[in-house]
Amino acid sequence: MQIIKSLIRLALFICPAFTLAQSTYLDQGTKSYQFIDRLEIKQQQNTDLNFSTIKPYSRKAIVRQAEYLDSARLGYADSVTGQDKYRQWTDLNLTRVDEYNLHSLLMNNSEWVTGSKADFVSAKPIFNAFYKTKVNLLEVNTKDFFLAVNPVLQIQQAVEPGYDHAIFLNSRGVTARGMIANKIGFSTFVTDNQERGPQFFQSRINAFHAVPGVGFYKKFKTDGVDYFDARGYITFNATKYIDFQFGYDKNFIGNGYRSLFLSDYGNSNLFLKVNTRIWKLNYENLFMELMPQFIKNGDTLLDRKYAAMHHLSMNVTKWLNVGLFEGVIFGRRNRFDFQYLNPIIFLRHVEGTIGSPDNAVAGLDFKANLIHRIQLYGQLLLDEFQLKHITKNDGYWANKYGLQGGFKYIDAFGINNLDLQLETNRVRPYTYSHYDSVANYTHYNQPLAHPLGANFQEYIGIAKYQPAPKWYINARAIYYKQGLDSAGVNFGSDPLENYQTRPRDYGFKIGSGSEATCINTTLQIAYELRENLFIETSILYRNFKINGVAGVSNTSLVTFGIRWNVFKREYDY
Repeated sequence: MQIIKSLIRLALFICPAFTLAQSTYLDQGTKSYQFIDRLEIKQQQNTDLNFSTIKPYSRKAIVRQAEYLDSARLGYADSVTGQDKYRQWTDLNLTRVDEYNLHSLLMNNSEWVTGSKADFVSAKPIFNAFYKTKVNLLEVNTKDFFLAVNPVLQIQQAVEPGYDHAIFLNSRGVTARGMIANKIGFSTFVTDNQERGPQFFQSRINAFHAVPGVGFYKKFKTDGVDYFDARGYITFNATKYIDFQFGYDKNFIGNGYRSLFLSDYGNSNLFLKVNTRIWKLNYENLFMELMPQFIKNGDTLLDRKYAAMHHLSMNVTKWLNVGLFEGVIFGRRNRFDFQYLNPIIFLRHVEGTIGSPDNAVAGLDFKANLIHRIQLYGQLLLDEFQLKHITKNDGYWANKYGLQGGFKYIDAFGINNLDLQLETNRVRPYTYSHYDSVANYTHYNQPLAHPLGANFQEYIGIAKYQPAPKWYINARAIYYKQGLDSAGVNFGSDPLENYQTRPRDYGFKIGSGSEATCINTTLQIAYELRENLFIETSILYRNFKINGVAGVSNTSLVTFGIRWNVFKREYDY
């Protein structure tokens, strides 16, 4: 995206003299995310942790808060905070497992640790060059240069009863991050992958011409796929309060398991992110280059489309964070509209000024941390709506919106490190869709937000239990009802479809069309052999059926594997 590259060059030209120490970000699926959730809820204070709606997290910000909490808890009061606040900070009640996770978090982000790092050093480095520290294969930490390099490996083998082909995932690669002169940060993640997922995963690839979460692929053996996943970015600070990030990766806006605004389900994309954090405010500007829907035939250049998103959040109280969101997908094929470079929130005005040809959405979100044990959160997404039709409850097609509600309960029922989460998501038919195939809310044939698209009601239950420092037990159950297209008629579940092909204007509800129901459950047990190296086993059961259609799709999957420095592959739809 030429305009993004030009902006980056301009910012680097103007700001280098003022650039402060910058930070890379915690990788997708890092085990620390669960512990950071726990810290935020236990602390219940007005800090960087309360801005966790924006993901991924800054390593620098997370370490700063973790170190402060650690020192205060051990008896080193910060004279600025006052004695009363100090008493609250020491009331964290960290368990033995929390202590392990805190130490692990600091060790995995050692470039920002200001305290002692003696315990991070390996007793027996390999050839006195590799694994000098317990975490990183290769680590360089000098005055003007930091570099951490690690291998990436994920090998899974599974059995799906009734299917005579092996289910597998083989991923090999490398990840690296670093800093140059405390001014420029960089990170990269590269893997080569061969995968044959369960049959419903294969059906999704065939339907959308893309591998979930990745995009481009080549055929591999029978029903398998071969794909390359390469991500990377650079970061720098323009001032003390403004961070820039430019790269090809994923972003997430939300506090739940799903997001109705922007999720990391789909393919990575080119983006420029400007994040401003000052006082009680956090403001993110996100400019993205995306790809409209397509069917790829040979080596042809794919078209481009563009998006601009803003998210403004405020710590209203020490325990309540409220946010405003807006996003616009540009209906311009291969051309950026400079009007959307306006960094001030409320792009709807810009869209109206230029004639309203684009797909604009807006939303509200909140997060409340209560009694050091519970977090309530939610999102409201508005695509289009007319109040008179909502009050009439007449099922008007253009009442397009989504709702999310959920809560997290840590140390549930007094059991240390048992964390529960319940969430529900409801999205009306035709939400995210548009009359222009370029402007729908998708990227590389996949939804930008919820993986189900629209026209669904979903319920999610998650239990995470860490009975001992190196043991992880996770259970997840998902149930959803969704209205699918019937006899080739568009009932609003697929955001790739033109909403002008709807069969009528009124009488739409969740499940309109061919009503499908699905139960997807997973139980996973993992053991951490050494830092970020897991052996694990899991059981997945999925039941999918369409009312009025004979036959039921049942999937049972038993998986064994090893995972090193990489997020776990999920089939959660």
